[in-house]
Amino acid sequence: MKAPPLPATAPESGAAAARNACKLCAPLGACVVFSGIESCVPFLHGSQGCATYIRRYLISHFREPVDIASSSFSEEDTVFGGARNLKAGLRNVVSQYHPEAIGVATTCLAETIGEDVPRILASYQAETPSETPASLIHVATPSYAGTHIDGFHAAMLSVVRQFAQASERHARLNLFPGFVSPEDLRQLKEMLRAAGVDFTLLPDYSQTLDGRTWSEYHRLQPGGTPLESIRQMGGAPATFELGRTLAAKPGTAAAWLAREHGVPRVALGLPIGLRETDRFWAELERLTGHGLPPALDDERGRLIDSLVDGHKYVFGKRAAIFGDPDLVVGLASFLGELGVQPALCATGSKNSGMKNCLAEVLADTDTSGLVVLEGADHAAIAERAKELRLDLLLGSSKGYPMARELKVPLIRVGFPIHDRLGGQRVPHLGYRGAQQLFDRLVNTILESRQDNSSTGYSYL
Repeated sequence: MKAPPLPATAPESGAAAARNACKLCAPLGACVVFSGIESCVPFLHGSQGCATYIRRYLISHFREPVDIASSSFSEEDTVFGGARNLKAGLRNVVSQYHPEAIGVATTCLAETIGEDVPRILASYQAETPSETPASLIHVATPSYAGTHIDGFHAAMLSVVRQFAQASERHARLNLFPGFVSPEDLRQLKEMLRAAGVDFTLLPDYSQTLDGRTWSEYHRLQPGGTPLESIRQMGGAPATFELGRTLAAKPGTAAAWLAREHGVPRVALGLPIGLRETDRFWAELERLTGHGLPPALDDERGRLIDSLVDGHKYVFGKRAAIFGDPDLVVGLASFLGELGVQPALCATGSKNSGMKNCLAEVLADTDTSGLVVLEGADHAAIAERAKELRLDLLLGSSKGYPMARELKVPLIRVGFPIHDRLGGQRVPHLGYRGAQQLFDRLVNTILESRQDNSSTGYSYL
């Protein structure tokens, strides 16, 4: 069925600045990627405040120690360049952490003054060959050119371009999951292992950003994708790249592997809900011959049974979704198959392609009244939300002021989740993730109905 056209993206407000932005800075996304590589230290070339800001956000969400090195620009460095600070910082990181790699991401300040970071890194390696770690990874991530999601995917491309080599064909699948929770990464790994599929997951911060308690402090958290596994990605049978908005973009890590090494690119949406998870497994079976294992087929069956049980509580409800473009699209797809009408879909990203992707996943849903906002902040989202009759909000903790004002319950998903414990363990993907998300949806509606009832009944 051809997807119906969606209304034009609503215009942005006339505010001079973002008010409670629905996005984060580009280097943050790069730091998440570097944190998902084994024995890799994130390093920001710029002011100390940038590293402090990002650490604050990551620690608050993941509840884990996060070390991010910085070249710590001073006023003098801003004028004359920060090469000296960058080299000194790299030497300190090498001596203190002994990493296998250092991921160097640039901030707005370094990009604005025109720092030639590749030249500085080459100079550092030539000057101190014995002190240089296995690899220095550079990615340009000025926040005025994109969001944390853009920084995430820019870092993915830099990592793959630097490490992936031509190699003999093997059976190990490449899996690029996008910016999802550590719980989602564990779910993906469990799913593929249950099916007997060998794979390389990049990035893998399922341990590094959600680990166990230590008896002794680790400077470098255990876990992450091994560099050697990344080097062999050029011989993989295919690359699964999750995120519908990425499919039309030629500059992704999976697209580069396809061009340079002939690795087939399989572009899929985030497997949120029954339909998109079924699509994930259909592609996996087509390429590997591994079908849905019995344990996961049971999960699928329980999900369908619960959808039958709870459908009457959610059908016809109206929801607003906000956050990262691919997460918004995935959640909209899931809500559509439940009979919940997405009334407002919003993201802080610009020119993401989200509107077209929403038209695809909601082809069987009435979208005549759907409002789509790109490049929006939470103030603009709240202004439009006031005009709509909403039953639910789905998004990060940054939407709580809007939920409080509108008196509409907020289901916290995505990143960041600062005002609840366990944001790093919120599941979204697979049949199990859909099951838990559906239970939260239904129970949120029941709780709201119960709390607002004049009788306060206890049987629903």
